Amino acid sequence: MTDAKKPMAEANRISSMLNTVLGRDRFPVKVDELALEYSRQCFSDSPIDKVHGEDLDGFDGLLKANKARSKWLLLYNSATPSEGRKRFTIAHEFGHYILHRHQQDLFECGDGDIETGDNNERDIEAEADLFASTLLMPLDDFRRQVDGQPVSFDLLGHCADRYGVSLTAAALRWTEIAPNRAILVASRDDHMLWAKSNKAALRSGAYFATRKNTIELPHDALAHSYNAFDSTDTRTGRAQPWFAREPAGMPITEMTRVAGQYDYTLTLLLLPEAEWQGARHDDEEPEEDTYDRFARNGQYPARK
Repeated sequence: MTDAKKPMAEANRISSMLNTVLGRDRFPVKVDELALEYSRQCFSDSPIDKVHGEDLDGFDGLLKANKARSKWLLLYNSATPSEGRKRFTIAHEFGHYILHRHQQDLFECGDGDIETGDNNERDIEAEADLFASTLLMPLDDFRRQVDGQPVSFDLLGHCADRYGVSLTAAALRWTEIAPNRAILVASRDDHMLWAKSNKAALRSGAYFATRKNTIELPHDALAHSYNAFDSTDTRTGRAQPWFAREPAGMPITEMTRVAGQYDYTLTLLLLPEAEWQGARHDDEEPEEDTYDRFARNGQYPARK
């Protein structure tokens, strides 16, 4: 982490306070009011003085201190069509304020920095995203919404409505608690814009390096234009067209939904546990440290 304050711990601490004051059925979080009031109460010498929407050319959000560092301005792009994206952006910039304001005076966050999960090479952006998703969609409440139900974009849409976030943000949050391997892909014109694999998928080599490569969707993918007249939005088939090194018999479930406000298609890919991955014994250490440090820096492990 780039700061002594850790994103999940800070967001969970604020969530606990909100639970105490407002109760557990308090969603969606009014994050603009929260950023103002919390900073005034806890950091009165340098609070967020204003949260405001402007037409920010090239940026989704901005956090800026005045010359004396006695006040901070938080801006979000008012031209963004999604109210959920605006809420996530405010929470993201609030995360920079809580976690990183002692490191720099200005944070300018562009389209690829917020919500997409495609920021492994930028630790502070990943941390601000993690803070935002934890604050807006606490895992204890999120689990209550999805436990015992098969995942679908309708279920994730319910979560998006409850938390006032985009379908993309809700889907990314779900992949964090998915029981097996899960990969979320955003695509347009038959090519991937970005892709996010959960830890189980990443460790097995089921990922797409979209930052460094232009990757076309498999021709039989539901989201590919070759299948534009296919009316189904969910199917199970072979994993190899997506991941060539998966065993021949490995199945994959594919779900698609058009994210109209962003003009791209979301594809959720679900894979069973990788064949080489055995169950971890209780006395084994989790494989977090070295592996995740490589992943955060965009240095994905080689597939074998």
